[in-house]
Amino acid sequence: MNTLSILNLLAGLILAPLLPGIINRTKAVFAGRHGQPVLQTYFDIFKLLRKGAVYSRTTSWVFRLSPVIGLAAVIAAMTLLPALSAPAPVSFAGDLILFAYCFGLLRFFLVAAALDTGSAFEGMGASREVQFSALAEPALLLGLAALARATGSLSLTGIFSASAGPSAGPALALVSAALFIVFLAENARIPVDDPNTHLELTMIHEVMVLDYSGPDFAIILYTSSLKMWALGALLVNVLFSFLPLHGPAAVACVAGSMILLSVLVGIVESIMARLSLLKVPQLLAGAVAISVLALTLVLRFTS
Repeated sequence: MNTLSILNLLAGLILAPLLPGIINRTKAVFAGRHGQPVLQTYFDIFKLLRKGAVYSRTTSWVFRLSPVIGLAAVIAAMTLLPALSAPAPVSFAGDLILFAYCFGLLRFFLVAAALDTGSAFEGMGASREVQFSALAEPALLLGLAALARATGSLSLTGIFSASAGPSAGPALALVSAALFIVFLAENARIPVDDPNTHLELTMIHEVMVLDYSGPDFAIILYTSSLKMWALGALLVNVLFSFLPLHGPAAVACVAGSMILLSVLVGIVESIMARLSLLKVPQLLAGAVAISVLALTLVLRFTS
């Protein structure tokens, strides 16, 4: 692990809570409002850390341990992410599979904690989360498979430090489109979910964490920000993998691109409405189809 790898990881750990603030400020500008401070997520996390936690008598150790395990899983995923040609802190053959499964571990314990409360309301959100993830995960894995085939590497560091060749350009564009849909779905953003809603019939992610308070909820907020950074950084690496950037310039490019991605998400949420629950699976199935098409193109060009 070199200094550049540590710098890349620290950039994500420190700047991740900035992304929701940029999204909210972008939405406020479109609505003609001043909006929340860009650093609002930091303020919320620090305020919650000073409070106490309240636990229901129906919950067990699963509910209390879930936020910590989720945070550890996302940090583990971030250690596998390079910054373009800058290597990741941890790299080995097949780490792209571990990257995807870290988010699966996060989801498993989040759903288990929601079910542990014994609340039918949170159970409803958990069932929706599992249903949508069953379509989002294949899109992510197939997209990673297309990248691995195009570069001949099973490591994320190897994928983004190798050249896929000009013939893989259309496939990379398709993978980027699929990953953007997965990014919106996994982070509970419009058009898949509305993070600001409090309507019983539409809540997905927010309903699963209603029973959390104090430091536990602060960890969940921070974990959500890190998850947004990790999936966004993966998308940024795919989009700008052709740039011959090295050293701190590569880390700066990823960090700057994450800010632009947050602005783009804010624009999408300002001009689009949330899809009905019946149409969300169609959107995610479209992401799977795009990933399959990208993998087919890569196999065609590399065979």
